[in-house]
Amino acid sequence: MDVIHTALWVSDIEQTRNFYVDALGLTENWSFTGDDGVENVYIGGENAEFQFKHDPDDNPEIDSGSMAHVAVGVDSTDETFERLLERAEPPVEMEPTTMDEIGVRVAFVEDPDGYEVELVEALD
Repeated sequence: MDVIHTALWVSDIEQTRNFYVDALGLTENWSFTGDDGVENVYIGGENAEFQFKHDPDDNPEIDSGSMAHVAVGVDSTDETFERLLERAEPPVEMEPTTMDEIGVRVAFVEDPDGYEVELVEALD
């Protein structure tokens, strides 16, 4: 058994692509538009994907409040954080911080819909 993807509704699929692909550096793996007109874009890394869903005919306000955050493994929290600030100007929830007790360096930012994104660098 394996985790394949997590599906999240977004208000603007292009803003989402820009944040996750252009600014964060993940890969758009594939996409399709369903018979219902809903756009589905799969963005991810090596082991799992986000499925971002957008209905261009129904643009409800996105409620990101019930989800704590999504975590993305990065090579360098500091470099990724700086690139995000330059390219996407996201709201910052927490500047890069080292958590010695668990051996990681993390930072938290918000994506265009207010989903919190944790950048996680494993320290050797």
